[in-house]
Amino acid sequence: MLVVLLVVALVLTVYFGAHWYVWRRLVRDVTRPGGAARRVGTAAAVVLPLLSLAALTSGRLGVPFPLQQALAWPGFMWLALMLYLVLTLLATELVRPLLVRLPARGARRARPGAGAEAGAAGTEPAAAGRPAAGPVAGAAGAGSAVAAGSVAAGTAPAAAAPVAATAAKAPEAPEAVGTLKPPKTPDTPKTPDTRTTPDTRETPDTRETPEPPKATGTPDGTPEGPDAPGSPETSAAPATAARPDAGLTGAGPGMARRRFVSRVLAGTAVAVAAGTVAGGTHSVLRGPSVKRVTVPLAKLPRSAHGYRIAVVSDVHLGPTLGRAHAQRIVDAVNSTQPDLVAVVGDLVDGSVENLGPAAEPLARFRARHGSFFVTGNHEYFSGAEQWVDEVRDLGMRPLRNERVEIASGFDLAGVNDVAGENYGDGPDFARALGDRDRARAAVLLAHQPVVVHDAVRYGVDLQLSGHTHGGQMWPGEFLAGLANPTVEGLERYGDTQLYVSRGAGAWGPPVRVGAPSDITVVQLASRDA
Repeated sequence: MLVVLLVVALVLTVYFGAHWYVWRRLVRDVTRPGGAARRVGTAAAVVLPLLSLAALTSGRLGVPFPLQQALAWPGFMWLALMLYLVLTLLATELVRPLLVRLPARGARRARPGAGAEAGAAGTEPAAAGRPAAGPVAGAAGAGSAVAAGSVAAGTAPAAAAPVAATAAKAPEAPEAVGTLKPPKTPDTPKTPDTRTTPDTRETPDTRETPEPPKATGTPDGTPEGPDAPGSPETSAAPATAARPDAGLTGAGPGMARRRFVSRVLAGTAVAVAAGTVAGGTHSVLRGPSVKRVTVPLAKLPRSAHGYRIAVVSDVHLGPTLGRAHAQRIVDAVNSTQPDLVAVVGDLVDGSVENLGPAAEPLARFRARHGSFFVTGNHEYFSGAEQWVDEVRDLGMRPLRNERVEIASGFDLAGVNDVAGENYGDGPDFARALGDRDRARAAVLLAHQPVVVHDAVRYGVDLQLSGHTHGGQMWPGEFLAGLANPTVEGLERYGDTQLYVSRGAGAWGPPVRVGAPSDITVVQLASRDA
């Protein structure tokens, strides 16, 4: 019991951990905190996993069938979508760092001296000492121009401050009007006369003042001092703001860039997952394809050469696949004109009361030697005894640890599924095959491939099984391979050949990816023919 609880805890941890990861990448990383999109995405990240759990457990809990159907489609479809969202998002983690960092590095390489260029562009006119040609037009007159020139020439900043202050106190000077006239002679500026006032002797005191002079502006409203358009500080600011990656990167990848990359990758993941699930759903709803396999049997008489057995497994009639799906399967089987139909388990996911009407089309199977049925593990979850009686009413013959002789010259045997052991109704090979004539070829119907080793011991020539669904949704075949000797197709074990069908339906999500549903027509071949 403790082991079961630990397994359940581990599964739930992985389940909700995966949902947290999807929420982080599809909601948190691409939306703004407190926004409507963030709230809606967070609510969906809470509701959808609970809805999927409800869809998985509603049948076992005896929930009314209409409610099971209402829960099944959104709950199961989210499970399928969730699988491929996680896989695609994990794949994007390989390229996410490159997309975030490489463009920023490329931008820095393209502009190696952007800051220096911006500073040089702002101070060059003043450094040249050409007040009429620089960006100081409309500034605070000659005082500001001289101050800028002093800074550019390397003059101490303390000497520039009193000059600017002195210039601000001389409104009657022609330069203070705000329109700088080009000097006609080199000695036109009166700056030396202005600077020789007795107040300039207080320069040492002014130099100790930490704050720059505060200018209210020229008479025409143009600001002076550090805020003036011609000052180095304001000249460099536009150059910095003009950088295309300003505010995005800084010292490293910025929030805006990371969010943009996250949105691109999230959109890609959603598109890939949605497209994959849509294609897989279409694969199931259009019905199974017909697959043909020829199996030579050493002991098969010539009279049975070419005998055709239509193998139908894992139909899984239930809340998502109903009567229409059963009819598609019947039409596909009858189109092959088989000699015998073998239904090898997992016909239903639900009770006879709920699914009896959905199974009615199965009564229209047409085969020369009839239709046969063995239980699968899902029959025991749904009431095996009731379904055995139901399929008998539909014209199929249940083989419950028993065999029959087919007129063409081989034995057909069937055993109960291994899940029946929990209900006192498991497989019994001795009863089904113990006293038979081993000189005759034997074909065994058994739902799960794992019993092939028992089939080898009892001299079975061919075992027909299902159960694995071929993995149903990639990469499910790798998990199925851990629990089954063969996931799909034909393989040999000693003198016994095992054929595993991918199945005609789907369990849980009505989605198949990389393992399309099929009905297999197994054609027996005699080596004497």
